[in-house]
Amino acid sequence: CSQVPLAVLPSGTANVLAKELGLPWNLPRAAARIAAAPYRRIALGLAIPEKSSGEPRYFLSLAGAGADGALVSAVRPEIKLKAGILAYWQEGFRQLARYKFPLFRTMMADGPIDASLVIVGRTKHYGGPFKITTEADLLRPEFELAFVTTRSAWRYIAYLPLLWAGKLRGTRHVRFFKASSLHCASTTSSTILIQVDGEPAGCLPVDFRIVPDALTLAIPDPV
Repeated sequence: CSQVPLAVLPSGTANVLAKELGLPWNLPRAAARIAAAPYRRIALGLAIPEKSSGEPRYFLSLAGAGADGALVSAVRPEIKLKAGILAYWQEGFRQLARYKFPLFRTMMADGPIDASLVIVGRTKHYGGPFKITTEADLLRPEFELAFVTTRSAWRYIAYLPLLWAGKLRGTRHVRFFKASSLHCASTTSSTILIQVDGEPAGCLPVDFRIVPDALTLAIPDPV
C-alpha cells in the first residue's frame, strides 16, 4: 500500500473511476478540479487468484468472475485500442451467443451462493453509462457484491434494458450483499475467468479482499 497521493484524469477506455469521482471529460477542467480536491485515504480491493493463473492484483473500482471475466478476456487489445468501449459491446453480444454461463460457488459471511456472474464493486459505476453496485462507496472499507444466479442467456438479454435504466436491484436471480471478503471456486470442469478493473486477471479459485487504509486519492467535492 502507498502513501503517495494519486490523482486520476479521464483518459482510459471506460473511465469508471473518473465517472465515480464526477470528473468532466475535458482534461483541463478535470485537472483544475483535481488541483483543488482534498486527499482522502481509501481502501483497495485485492484479488488473489490461483498462483498458476495470475499474480495478486489490487483494484480501485471493480472486479468480477464468470460472464464478465470471459468477456474481458476475449476482447482483443488491438480492437479495444481502435474501438474503445464499443469493443466490449461487440464482444458482449458474441458471448451471449457462445458462453455457457456455468455456475460456480461463492462463499462469504452470509453463506454460499452459486452464480454465473459476480461483480465485486468498490464503485457504483461499472462501465460505459452503467451502474450495478449502486450502494458501493469508495470511502467505506467494504465491497458491494452483485450475484447473477441464472444460466439463461435469454435472461441476461432481458437484463440489458434494466441495466441501462439502473434497475437491476430487486430483479429475479440478481442478489446484492455487502462484504469485506469473498471466495470463489469452480464446481465443474469449466474454467471460470476473472477480471480486475477491466483487465484479465486469471481464473478461479480466487479470493477477493478489502485492504483498508491502502491509498491516498484526490477526491473532488461534489459540484
